[in-house]
Amino acid sequence: MIEIERKFLVVSDDFKKAASKREHIVQGFLNKDPERTVRIRIKGEKGFITVKGISNASGTSRFEWEKEISVSEAKSLLNICKKGVIDKYRYEVLIGKHTFEVDEFLGDNKGLIVAEVELASEKEGFEKPYWLGKEVTGNVAYYNSQLSKNPFKNW
Repeated sequence: MIEIERKFLVVSDDFKKAASKREHIVQGFLNKDPERTVRIRIKGEKGFITVKGISNASGTSRFEWEKEISVSEAKSLLNICKKGVIDKYRYEVLIGKHTFEVDEFLGDNKGLIVAEVELASEKEGFEKPYWLGKEVTGNVAYYNSQLSKNPFKNW
């Protein structure tokens, strides 16, 4: 239940050519406390509730628990979420033996594109595609819970 990931800005939309999948995601937050964020998400045709814990010092690891719920339950819960819904497309891009999840934000966060790669350990290496830019792992401004409070358009 520990998620280990690194996050990067994306400098080109070339990732779209290599994407094997694209899904629309809408998500809100029941709780945005950095020590225990509770997220509600509709991803494609599925609903999810996710609890995330506080990140470690490097920002690469944190507790994550997720459970699938019905879309109707997710829609009901989205109605009581805090202000600031995240709307984005997620692309899955296989590079080497890792799948990068690339989020192209819409709405108030339009113009922001971020890629994440999940790892088995903090020291695990991975092939970096040329469209990856600056690493923003651990920078809380790029957490979706923070983007819902302070969207990219305000930066």
